[in-house]
Amino acid sequence: MFIQLIGVGKLKEKYLVMGIQEYAKRLGPYIKFQMIEVADEKAPDTLSEAEVRQVKEREGERILAHVKSEAHVIVLAIDGKLWSSEELAEELDKLGTYGTSHVVFVIGGSHGLSDEVLRRAQQKLSFGRMTLPHQLMRLVLVEQIYRAVKINRGEPYHK
Repeated sequence: MFIQLIGVGKLKEKYLVMGIQEYAKRLGPYIKFQMIEVADEKAPDTLSEAEVRQVKEREGERILAHVKSEAHVIVLAIDGKLWSSEELAEELDKLGTYGTSHVVFVIGGSHGLSDEVLRRAQQKLSFGRMTLPHQLMRLVLVEQIYRAVKINRGEPYHK
């Protein structure tokens, strides 16, 4: 299985980079994993609705440039479905067995995702109604992918 995580913006905090690198290393024996960072759109703090839409569209174009046609896309969105770790594991297992073995998770920028990216997605996943920093969410997601792989293999880690 090949899993990509596409996120808007560059990770700056060293502890987040190190955490993601650790889980990516742990995933190595099981799956191919790749994290792609696309540039965020520089914009002032206050934007009109039209300007926000333009920011999301530009970031969306950068995201979609990395998404292959055969990929199954799962976007992180506050209005997405809530999955347990076991349900994520089951979904990844089903995709690998019956769907596609190329899965792309997308985490948008601070303004969210463009309509075009949302239309391209086959699924929306939510980690709850709380707002989390997008960069921290990358670490949480990579850990959950690792947990799902371990659950599917019946190996200890998940408790």
